[in-house]
Amino acid sequence: MSDRKFKNDFLKIPRGKALLCDPVLNKGTVFNEAEREALGLQGLLPPRVFSPEDRALHIISNLRRKTTDLEKYLYLAGLQNRNENLFYRVLIDNMQELMPIIYTPTVGQACQEFSRIFSEPRGIFITKNDRGRIKKILKNWPRKNIRVIVVTDGERILGLGDLGANGMGIPIGKLSLYTACAGIDPKCCLPVTIDVGTNNQELLNAPDYIGLPEQRLRGREYDLLINEFMAAATKRFPGVMIQFEDFGNANAFRLLEAFRDKYCMFNDDIQGTASVTLAGLYSALRITGGRLSEQRLLFLGAGEAAIGIGNLVSSAMTEEGLSLSEARRNCWFVDSKGLVVGSRTDLVEHKRPYAHDYPFQKDLLSAVMAVKPTAIIGVSGQPKTFTPEILTAMGGINDRPIVFALSNPTSKAECTAEEAYRYTDKRAIFASGSPFPDVNIDGRTFVPGQSNNAYIFPGVGLGVLASAASRVTDEMFTAAAKSLVEQVTGDDLKIGRIFPSLSRIREVSANIALAVAKVVFSQGLTEMPESADLPGLIKSTMYEPDFDQYV
Repeated sequence: MSDRKFKNDFLKIPRGKALLCDPVLNKGTVFNEAEREALGLQGLLPPRVFSPEDRALHIISNLRRKTTDLEKYLYLAGLQNRNENLFYRVLIDNMQELMPIIYTPTVGQACQEFSRIFSEPRGIFITKNDRGRIKKILKNWPRKNIRVIVVTDGERILGLGDLGANGMGIPIGKLSLYTACAGIDPKCCLPVTIDVGTNNQELLNAPDYIGLPEQRLRGREYDLLINEFMAAATKRFPGVMIQFEDFGNANAFRLLEAFRDKYCMFNDDIQGTASVTLAGLYSALRITGGRLSEQRLLFLGAGEAAIGIGNLVSSAMTEEGLSLSEARRNCWFVDSKGLVVGSRTDLVEHKRPYAHDYPFQKDLLSAVMAVKPTAIIGVSGQPKTFTPEILTAMGGINDRPIVFALSNPTSKAECTAEEAYRYTDKRAIFASGSPFPDVNIDGRTFVPGQSNNAYIFPGVGLGVLASAASRVTDEMFTAAAKSLVEQVTGDDLKIGRIFPSLSRIREVSANIALAVAKVVFSQGLTEMPESADLPGLIKSTMYEPDFDQYV
């Protein structure tokens, strides 16, 4: 760095209390004596100077003394708002332990109680009353180099339903994972909630609810608001990638179709969930043998996650030689009314490609007995729906039944890991959306796999940004799934874990980013020339917590 540039950068650093209130620049008691004197910090901090390692150890020790997961969530949120570098140092070094705290399942409770625990704003709130001035509102965000936006309208938060403006916890949590898992610089991340009201009567009646206490906006006015947001965000932040998160079924599919060829965007509930589930199926087949195109999948649930999985799996089956109609014939769905079949007259558009010419079955158990699936995949948000009878039936049909209970948070899972193993005579290949502890049955220990989108979307985002992609395509999610399964080791499979350890997540994300970037260049979705050292380029862009000296 030249002396002139150093001087200019140094002069831009705020002084005194203002510096300690900036979470990006604040280092707290890590500021050394020279920095304290030069930056007007003397007397504003306790006298002892600590190393970053000392402070990280202090934080994790304090965290482990908290008695509830929500207390831990709030403690980490406070740290993130004070000192981002220290927050990410602790998170990266303790990923296996802390991911369930900053994301599912704890983030579900945090969203339910968001209005009560709200202390200071993080991100941008846009309301239905902001039509015509969204670009102006986005200019209020102090940073211009935003590369990733996660946006929600709060209608379908995890499996918890309509939480309105309380859903802001989801974009905040997802962007924390972008940074921790894939090294996206936190200064380039922006969480956004579009508050169009809520149909949750409990929230409407709550005096402390932070959102608009009005019924949800629908129809043309809603569409105009979302369209304005997309145009304003991409104009304000050129090159930004926008991730849609936890929109309701009524809007998720059609907004994806409306925007996917116009903007650099994707829907994580549809595409990210599909990708990680496809990877889980590929991993399971490494245990059972056979090809994906030979499997019969029965989904409980037929919303955006389920249909998204069906679409990506069907596409992957066509790569093995099936026609699209043949591939779809291997995917079956049970919704709240029963098996999705051609004779039903109550099906919405996104279910119809999977409405097979087959006798109607009124419930999941009868569907299992009729279809005889090799895998059941729960994305219903309905807990305990994989009953002992259903699990036993799956064990009777298959030597190694595949059981994915993917609904989040943990309280919404279709069954527990222990139930899956116990009622299939310890033969199930199990994965869940939220973490379950290891299971010990008859002297054997099983390590459940977690089919967590965090294995996919951070790496996809890193690949998109590193290659300056103009669009996000389904082929990228297929490539991400294949890259993920390649990183599952033989030792992982021996203990029943069909996903890599979360302790390796940054390595996993970098490899997924490489696979995604190769798709970007092969499809001509960037104006950037392809680097001779693409892995090196990707790794060079990854953020690491920085405690370098200012003076």
